[in-house]
Amino acid sequence: MTAKQKKMLFRILIASVLLIAVAFSPVTGPLRLVLFLIPYFIVGYDILLKAAKGISNGRIFDENLLMTVATIGAIAIALYDNTGDYTEAVAVMLFYQIGEWFQAYAVGRSRKNISQLMDIRPDYANIEKDGKLEQVDPDEIEIGSVIVVQPGEKVPIDGVVVEGESTLNTSALTGESLPRNVSVNDEIISGCINLSGLLKIRTTKLFGESTVSQILELVENASSRKSRSEAFISRFARVYTPIVFFGALALATIPPLVQLFLLNTDAQWNDWIYRALVFLVISCPCALVISIPLSFFAGIGGASNQGILVKGSNYLEALSETKVLVFDKTGTLTEGVFEVIGVHHNKLEEKKLLELAAMAESASSHPISVSLQKAYGLPINRSRIRDIHEISGQGVIAQIDDLEIAVGNDKLMKTVGVTPIACRSVGTIVHVAINREYHGHILIADRIKANAKAAIAAIKKAGIQKTVMLTGDSRKVAEHVANELGIDEVHSELLPADKVRIVEDLIQNNKTRGKLGFVGDGINDAPVLSRADIGIAMGAMGSDAAIEAADVVLMDDDPLKIAKGIKISRKCLAIVKENIWFAIGIKVLCLLLGAIGLANMWMAIFADVGVMILAVLNAIRALFVKNL
Repeated sequence: MTAKQKKMLFRILIASVLLIAVAFSPVTGPLRLVLFLIPYFIVGYDILLKAAKGISNGRIFDENLLMTVATIGAIAIALYDNTGDYTEAVAVMLFYQIGEWFQAYAVGRSRKNISQLMDIRPDYANIEKDGKLEQVDPDEIEIGSVIVVQPGEKVPIDGVVVEGESTLNTSALTGESLPRNVSVNDEIISGCINLSGLLKIRTTKLFGESTVSQILELVENASSRKSRSEAFISRFARVYTPIVFFGALALATIPPLVQLFLLNTDAQWNDWIYRALVFLVISCPCALVISIPLSFFAGIGGASNQGILVKGSNYLEALSETKVLVFDKTGTLTEGVFEVIGVHHNKLEEKKLLELAAMAESASSHPISVSLQKAYGLPINRSRIRDIHEISGQGVIAQIDDLEIAVGNDKLMKTVGVTPIACRSVGTIVHVAINREYHGHILIADRIKANAKAAIAAIKKAGIQKTVMLTGDSRKVAEHVANELGIDEVHSELLPADKVRIVEDLIQNNKTRGKLGFVGDGINDAPVLSRADIGIAMGAMGSDAAIEAADVVLMDDDPLKIAKGIKISRKCLAIVKENIWFAIGIKVLCLLLGAIGLANMWMAIFADVGVMILAVLNAIRALFVKNL
C-alpha cells in the first residue's frame, strides 16, 4: 500500500468514526450542521477541489462535479426541510471515497506484476580497471567492452560470455523458473540474474538497444495503445456525463413546473430536487470508466508475468478475436538448429566423408555448413584447402589436397555431371561428389520443438479454427512437419515476399472467421508480422526485429505460450464485457427507479460505489492467469 493510499484510508476511517458519532449525537441546530461538515470536508475536500479545478479548466462534466452537486444539494435540502439529518450527504461522499480507495488499491495490485518486471532494470555495470571492479552507468559502456557480472547481480547489457560458467535466472523475462546454464561463447541477454559463477561478457549492443531497455520501453508504452472497448468507454463518458447532468436538471425543474402551471397543484420542489440528486449519484460512470481500463491493465500485467509481453490493450483485444493462426516453420515450430542425422550410400568411411564435406563448406556460416562442421567435430586444417567456389542456390566446389570436392544439392550434382541417389528420408540432403564421382549424401534435419505438437492441440482447444504453416523448405519436409504436428494447411518453397502474399490472401478469405495472427521468429519475418492482424514473435529474446515488428512478444521459444496468451486475452475481454453489461444494466434500472421516486440516496450509493467495487473486483480476476 502506498503512502497516498494509507493517507486516504486514514481519512476514511476518521470520517467514518466522526459521522457515526455525530449521527447519534443529541446536538441540534447550526452546531449539528457544523459537526456533520467536519467529516464531510475531511473525506471529500479533494473531490471539491477537483470539481473546482475542472470548472476553471473547462472540464466541467465529470464524476467530481456530480459528487459535489449531489452532496451539497442533499445538505441544502436537509437545511431547507430543517430535519437536521445530513447523514445521506456525508455518506455519499464517504462511500464514493471508499470506492476510489478500493480502485486505487486494485490498480496497485495489478501494477505489481509490471513493477516486478521493472526490477530487471540494471543500476550499474562492472568493468575491471587495474585489477579492481569499478561500477559505471550502463549507458557509458560501448560495444565490444568486457563487463564483469558477479553472482547475484543483473546482467546489464546483451553480450557473449568470454570467460566463466554460471546459471541464470530468466524468470523476469520468460516467466520460467528453471535456470539456464551458460558458458564461454554463449549469448547472454540483459535482465537475467547471475546465480552462481563469475562471468565476463563482451557486449554486443549499447545499453539503450539491449533487450532489457526495449522490454521496459514496450511495457511502459503498453497503456497508451487503447482497445476499441476502452476508446468506446472514454467517448461514452464524455457524452454520457453532460447528458445525465442536464437530465437531472430537467428532472428537478420540469415536473414541478408542470405541477405548478399545467396541473394547478403545489409544486413538490423538494421531492423532485431530491430525485434529481439521486439520479446524479446513480448516473456517475465510475464503474465503467475505472473497471474497463483496469481489466486490460490487469490482463497485460498478468500476461507479462507469464513472459508474454503485449504492446497494448488493442492488441490484447485483437488476440482474443483471432481465429486463424499462421506459423513460420524454422525457429517457431522447429528448433532452427540443423544437425546431421545420417550418412547414406557413402563409398568412404562416414568420418572421412564428413571431413571432406565440412572442409568444403568451411568458408560459409550457413546453418547447413555449421551442422556439417559440428558433425565432423575436429578443427579444420585450412592449409589443405586450395580453393572454394560457391555456386548460388546449389552448393560449393572446393580443391582439397589433390581432390575436387563438390558438396550441395541435386542441381550441383547435375552441374558437375553426376547422377545423385535420391533419399527416402525427410530432411535436407547434401550430396557429395569426389573428382566428379558420386560418393554418397548426408542427411540434415531440423528438430521439431518438444512442445510444438502439444502447442498446436492447445491452440485449437483455445478456439483457433484454422492453422497454416509457411516455409521456404521443400514440400516433402514441410508436409512431414505439418502432418507430425497436426497443421491444417501448409505452403512450402516460399520466398519472404511469397509469405506476405499468402498472408494477405488468407486475410481476404478469412474475414468472416475473425482476426488472423502470424507467429514467427521475428528476425526474417518482420514484413509478415507487420502485415498480419496480430503479429506474435516466438523465441524473441534479444531479437530487435521481433520486439519492433510484433504486437505480442513471447520471451522464450515455447510455443505453448501462444495458447496461454489467447486464453489470457479471452478471459480479459470476457471480464470487460461482463463489467459493461453489469454496470449499464444496474445503472439503467436504478435510474428509472430514481426518476419515479422509488430509489433513495442509499440505493444511489449502491448503484455508484457498490457497482464500481463489484466491477473492480471482477476486473482484478484478469490478473490470475497462471493456471489458464
